[in-house]
Amino acid sequence: MQVSISKIILAAVTLEPDKVAGSIPTFIVSEREEQQKISQYLGRILEGVVHDLENGVFIIVKH
Repeated sequence: MQVSISKIILAAVTLEPDKVAGSIPTFIVSEREEQQKISQYLGRILEGVVHDLENGVFIIVKH
């Protein structure tokens, strides 16, 4: 039996590093504008979808 993962968090972009835990790549930024820009770039590069968790953290997810 083969198991495949269909959804995975590829990265996080955050204004508040204490809100991100685990072993995913985390990009720490200093302002909201930079966060949005970096998230968009990573979404395109990683072929993922950007989600704003509305708590100072954006995640890039592969669906």
